[in-house]
Amino acid sequence: MYATRAEAMQFADDLASRRDLDPQWVREALGQARYNPTVARLMQPPTQAFVKNWRVYRSRFIDPIRIEAGVRFWRANQATLERAEKEYGVPPEIIVGIIGVETIYGRDTGSFRVMDALATLAFDFPASHPRAAERSAYFQSEIEQFLTLQNRLGTDPFEAKGSYAGAMGMPQFMPSSRIKYAVDFDGDGTVDLWGSPADVIGSIASYFKAFNWQSGMPTHYPVSFDASRLDMDALMAPDILPTFSVASFTAKGAVLEGAALQHPGPLALVELLNGPDAPSYVAGTENFYAITRYNWSSYYAMAVIELGREVAARVKQQ
Repeated sequence: MYATRAEAMQFADDLASRRDLDPQWVREALGQARYNPTVARLMQPPTQAFVKNWRVYRSRFIDPIRIEAGVRFWRANQATLERAEKEYGVPPEIIVGIIGVETIYGRDTGSFRVMDALATLAFDFPASHPRAAERSAYFQSEIEQFLTLQNRLGTDPFEAKGSYAGAMGMPQFMPSSRIKYAVDFDGDGTVDLWGSPADVIGSIASYFKAFNWQSGMPTHYPVSFDASRLDMDALMAPDILPTFSVASFTAKGAVLEGAALQHPGPLALVELLNGPDAPSYVAGTENFYAITRYNWSSYYAMAVIELGREVAARVKQQ
């Protein structure tokens, strides 16, 4: 237990002072947390080079089980999804895609005690990780947010269970996101990210609104290339950050058609590797980038988009 770790107890005292909390309560809460070797192992950098493959990644998330569960979730919460779109501008298929990719609509919200996961990563983050110090500081800040929230709510810090990184509930919010973006969308006076689909839907919509989701804007467009004037290095340089106007994008050899040529905002060339096969490409908009603020991965964003589309298509068919 972390009660025997001097640096953890000093952190508890400093936290209590910063947040005006009872030092004994903070010490007991952090002191009862236990090091979890599985959490530490799962945060280790991979020992072998990882070969990115969009088709393989896609198959993990766009499958009949998730699609069927998504259809049921959409139907059961259609009015709430429509209300979230009206209030925040975020369409149902994006919200449904997020919940499906994250937890299969609440089926798998994680079995790790959040306090154990956060403490392990705050004070015993694997030293072999290239960003160990930065990540350790991040998880210390998440412990601070978590304990402050639990104290304010008057709930037991050891009741909450989540992912090995300490993410919680159907939307897998970290404590800081829970505090900043979660909303009481069912109006019952509490925010419940495990048992209230309405709170989950509203909170995800609130999150995307905070990260500049733009109502009515597509997430991406098809793109091809004109080999005679293609400047792939320039197109790839900003990574997934939308940087190019349509004019500058096409001047560098990207070919757009139809509605994409009228897109008013910046675009990014998004590359999805397919192992030994040729990569896939799309022109990502600011809304595509907004999805990557939930998880810093273009593969994740595309899985969310495509799962949501598959579910939406099934809902409209039936």
